[in-house]
Amino acid sequence: MSIGIRTESDADAGQVADVITQAFADDGRVARLAAALCARPDTQAGLVAVEGERIVGHTHLSISWVDAPEALVEVLTLSPLAVSPDRQSCGIGTRLFDRARGAAEGLGAPLLFLEGDPGFYAARGWSAAADLGFTAPSSRIPSAAFRVMPLATYDAGSMRGALVYNDTFWAHDCVGLREA
Repeated sequence: MSIGIRTESDADAGQVADVITQAFADDGRVARLAAALCARPDTQAGLVAVEGERIVGHTHLSISWVDAPEALVEVLTLSPLAVSPDRQSCGIGTRLFDRARGAAEGLGAPLLFLEGDPGFYAARGWSAAADLGFTAPSSRIPSAAFRVMPLATYDAGSMRGALVYNDTFWAHDCVGLREA
């Protein structure tokens, strides 16, 4: 069966929460973050991967900022990105990312940030953020996992500094890794 990517709707909330919770193998904390990000008035894009009527993947673009030397620069964060465990390694995450990158370009964002597996994301063109002059919003984010994708409007001369997540990430304690 083929996989389609479409904009997330309010009716998808239950299936999206299930996919995220299964993918992150947590108690629903990341799914609650995703729901709160979707509820923000400045939300940018929620995308779902569907196979028939079943949602098998999800990602979200939300506003963050880079505290650059001259001014705050509005950027986007890709988080969370989740694929149902039984559908992982089938290209669904890459398709979600490609669509999200296109949406970010369409919104004129200069940069797209995430926290994620450096092997997976480096193979898809993501750079280590520190290599381009960015610092993570928390010391709990492993350096190798702090990734950035420069987009068409990126200005390497002026866009560097600390990434500042929007308050929803902090309110849900979803920044970096906590000790087990």
